[in-house]
Amino acid sequence: MIDIKTYLVTGGAGFIGSNFIIYMLNKYKDIKIINVDKLTYAGNLENLKSVENNPHYIFVQADICDRDAIVKIFGENRVDYVVNFAAESHVDRSIESPEIFVKTNVEGTVNLLKCAKDAWTIGDDKYKDGVKYLQVSTDEVYGSLGETGYFTETTPLDPHSPYSASKASADLFVKAFGDTYKFPVNITRCSNNYGPYQFPEKLIPLIMNNTLKHKDLPVYGDGMQIRDWLYVEDHCKAIDMVIGKGKIGEIYNVGGHNEKPNIFIVKSIINYIKENVDHEVGEYLIKHVTDRKGHDRRYGIDPEKIKDTLGWYPETCFEEGIKKTLKWYLQNMDWVENVVSGDYQKYYDKMYSGKSEL
Repeated sequence: MIDIKTYLVTGGAGFIGSNFIIYMLNKYKDIKIINVDKLTYAGNLENLKSVENNPHYIFVQADICDRDAIVKIFGENRVDYVVNFAAESHVDRSIESPEIFVKTNVEGTVNLLKCAKDAWTIGDDKYKDGVKYLQVSTDEVYGSLGETGYFTETTPLDPHSPYSASKASADLFVKAFGDTYKFPVNITRCSNNYGPYQFPEKLIPLIMNNTLKHKDLPVYGDGMQIRDWLYVEDHCKAIDMVIGKGKIGEIYNVGGHNEKPNIFIVKSIINYIKENVDHEVGEYLIKHVTDRKGHDRRYGIDPEKIKDTLGWYPETCFEEGIKKTLKWYLQNMDWVENVVSGDYQKYYDKMYSGKSEL
């Protein structure tokens, strides 16, 4: 008899979560995925049309802060793994409304931890065999780097925005559950993801969409903020490995060794559109705007631990990944237009006057 493992994936209608669900259902035929998503502005079930009729996939609209809803899911299903993607993640929004980030990212994480612990406990600090809670976090919890060096798993937490502070707080609660209750947890901290289904307030889809429409391309400050770019499918592979082989209690950094300044990303997108779609676009569209408050200058991840212990490595170089990403958006402009015409566009027009998440 096949032992079907059940994954409770929270935030699965978002960018990374939906890519993870698609990746897992394509790879495994002996799993079940329960996707729990509140469907806020960044959650989009169109991301999951390719799997919505898969018999191994279930969607539940619920808030991770809603204890009754989460308890009900655990009560009706034998959940083996919790993978928590659910989070408010836009830095500018966190500067405007930090309390929302505390509610979802901190209180929601604690609620998930408590519900999973209650469902899996079989004795004092003892849990059902094989269960695991995985917290998907970010390199932003480490703060900012100088011109040299990399974040490792032992780098002290030093968040600089309400968003990163809320993620760091959530990580500490996950660690506390592991230390206090011997709860089976892992934390992954990734660098900047890019790829299909990314919400258009983020850099790559926003710049691409604005370029196609000959709109201003907003760049914070001098645009020399450096980020480590990771293709989203490589991130999904890393999470799968940590669930299956990661040592309980460990943190794993997931990075692509693809450090690029934001202005390089913007110019790369312009050049791709110019060469393949519209010869009239150019760097004249770039508009430098006032830098964000507390803007971190450089992120860079050292992924040696996950490479050495689990055998993961980023398979997609940036030059290949950015072309795949832009091709996907160009082939799925209906998806882009549907998202941009919704709640996001109203918020974008009201709050940013052209600024983007850089």
